[in-house]
Amino acid sequence: MRIFLLGFMGTGKSHWGQLWSLAHNVKFVDLDKEIEKESGLSVADIFEKKGEAYFRRAEAAALRSMITYENCIIACGGGAPCFMHNMNWMNDHGRTIFLSAKPAYLFQNIEKEKGKRPLLKDLNEAEMLFFIEQKLKERMPFYSQATVTVNAEELTEGSFEDIVKQLTNHHA
Repeated sequence: MRIFLLGFMGTGKSHWGQLWSLAHNVKFVDLDKEIEKESGLSVADIFEKKGEAYFRRAEAAALRSMITYENCIIACGGGAPCFMHNMNWMNDHGRTIFLSAKPAYLFQNIEKEKGKRPLLKDLNEAEMLFFIEQKLKERMPFYSQATVTVNAEELTEGSFEDIVKQLTNHHA
């Protein structure tokens, strides 16, 4: 099974993906880290030096390279489902899990590492909360196409078993 974790920055895609992959002995891939390895630049540097369009092309290529992996959990960047028909591709080649969360929860998680987030680094608190709300609205049509939606605020290490049951029932 190839599982794609989707959701806004700050939902814990990488955190939960790593924990769940270890607990279930499957490969974990962080798509942003793959892009960084391939380009030799951090995501923030790619955005700054080469622009978002370049990043989105690199992201789509890295995503499609995941076809070679079986039995893995892939944490995707927050915007990944929204570009280059990536959401359709993920649904066609695996199962998608949308980690949903309220803007206030996301804000708390993101604020701690704002400097690493190219889209947020120059925003004050009010601007950041507004940005999160606006981006969530824009991305929801894509996120809502996920196989399963779960509340990121309620996840635990044991949540994965329940999610896999939902995935299995969804595709039965």
